[in-house]
Amino acid sequence: MAVTLGDGDFRYEVVEGWEQLPEGVTLRETPGVAVNSRDEVFLLTRNTDYPVMVFDQQGSFLRSFGRGVFDARTHGMFIGADEAVWCVDDGTHSITKWSQEGELLLTLGGDPAPIWSGAPFNRPTHAAVSPASGDLYITDGYGNSNVHRYTAEGEHVLSWGGPGIDAGQFIRPHNVAVDEEDRVYVADREAHRVQVFDSEGNFIEMWNNIHRPDGMVLGPDGNIYIGELNGMGGMEGCPGLGHRVSILSRGGDLLARFGDEEEGEGPGQFIAPHGVAVDSHGDIYVGEVSFSIVGRTLDPPRELKSFTKLRRL
Repeated sequence: MAVTLGDGDFRYEVVEGWEQLPEGVTLRETPGVAVNSRDEVFLLTRNTDYPVMVFDQQGSFLRSFGRGVFDARTHGMFIGADEAVWCVDDGTHSITKWSQEGELLLTLGGDPAPIWSGAPFNRPTHAAVSPASGDLYITDGYGNSNVHRYTAEGEHVLSWGGPGIDAGQFIRPHNVAVDEEDRVYVADREAHRVQVFDSEGNFIEMWNNIHRPDGMVLGPDGNIYIGELNGMGGMEGCPGLGHRVSILSRGGDLLARFGDEEEGEGPGQFIAPHGVAVDSHGDIYVGEVSFSIVGRTLDPPRELKSFTKLRRL
């Protein structure tokens, strides 16, 4: 019997074994997910031979690209209205722009900026394009605590942020989304919150009580879908701390939240949600960094489930 999650207007069926991988190929883990206008699903993986994998809506493998460009620290993925595919690799301190078929169109970064300098980039985490202006917003990330804004042509416009807990400061900003009014939503992971800004970096509001927000996307229904990472150091295996998906309105109201209290690989369970995408039918795709968080600590280390499709009911 299929497992269902959520309630009310947000009910989902877990689709097990959706991704049909080529023989002998694994995901390793899946830090990023995005969906194009045809509802093809792009997975940004940490399999360096197949870093970007593309599937149709039924889960059939279509193609892969990016081999030789990414290292094992791929991190975030976004597809904009122009269908360009943006990928962020914190290991190479770079953001790359690709065609749908895998042609490399643009590279930003590559050489790390001095740590905590605020200059782009030191281990960036995610990128998103404004549907209003076409400008690119980048969270940066592990070795910085900033947001950077670029033109579509790759020219730096401005940066804001810095490490701290006050409004407008960040502790490991991990994801970004931009709406049609140029409101910029930043997942401020280690501060357990989402901060909202205008396009000039002026603070608007803050949403608290979101456990280590990692994955974040503005869905076609106008709501914000957030993947919450699992517990922190000293809280390993603690039930009810993250490893779940939350849906919030653009006003910050919690609409739905699901995921078993116990982390795991079973239907309806998550370990480390890190990338989230929503297609035109309202189906949710969740990528996880389950090997980095748990799998590598096992004896012996092993790959764990790192992708789930949830079909909206």
